[in-house]
Formats: sequence, C-alpha cells, structure tokens
Amino acid sequence: MSKLTHIDANNQPGMVDVSPKHVTRRTATAHSIIDVGSEVMTLLTDGEIHTKKGPVFHTAIIAGTMAAKKTSDLIPFCHPLPLDSCKFTISPSSDTEITITCTCVTTGRTGIEMEALAGANGAALTLYDMCKAVNKAMIIRETKLLEKTGGKSGDYSAS
Repeated sequence: MSKLTHIDANNQPGMVDVSPKHVTRRTATAHSIIDVGSEVMTLLTDGEIHTKKGPVFHTAIIAGTMAAKKTSDLIPFCHPLPLDSCKFTISPSSDTEITITCTCVTTGRTGIEMEALAGANGAALTLYDMCKAVNKAMIIRETKLLEKTGGKSGDYSAS
C-alpha cells in the first residue's frame, strides 16, 4: 500500500510540500449522480428545471463553480489553486436520475481532483436544496473522480 501523503515521518498530519514539483497543466473530471425521483423529473422542460427559487441547473452550475473555487476552505490540507477553467454538464441519465459532471483545469504544482469533486458535489447539493419542496427523498448516489491528467502520478481514468 502506498504511503499517505498527508502524514509525515512523525505520523503527524500536514499539508504536502509541493514546492519541488514542476508546474504542469492538470485536469480532473468528477461527477455526482442524484436520484431526484419522478416528481422532480416532471418539472424538467427544455433542459432545465424551473422552480420558485429560479432555474435549478443554472444555479447549480454557479454553486458548483463557487464550491470548486473554495475547496481549500473546506478541505484542511488542500492547497488553494487558481482555476483556469471549471465547466459543468447537467443532464438526465435515467427516468429519475440527473448526472452532474464537473471538469476543472489548472496550471500548477498539485492536482485538481478535489476541486472537481467539490464542484460536482456542490452542484448536486444545490439541486437537492432547490427541489426539496417537491421531493425530500432525493438521494445523491455517487460522487466520484472519473479522470485526471498531469502530475507526478500520471493520468487516471475510472473503469
């Protein structure tokens, strides 16, 4: 098993020193799948869900972008990273599920996986918040890293 990078030689937690790493382009794509139920899906028209709180997908994209930008404020040992890009797709993936995909890009010394995961999850939580008046039984089923590029560990793609 590989050594945990956030635990030092004295078994103490800490931020990884990335100063010796090379600056490279790094990308990560993550998704969250939310089962919204048939009640919420009936509100979907022209690629958007409209509620009294506003357009759900558009608001989720804004919230997801904010979550990606603030990842280092949420996760203690994440380095603050400048985002070169943060893009979302939100679309139905079954009769009751919506898939939110977030792709983040940075040019830096450390990976951007956590930003993509936070972005996808932040958007899913916002979708839940905006639709909970219709269905409180929604389930965020999965938030997972789909792929990443760049960095010392190389590329990764989920099976």
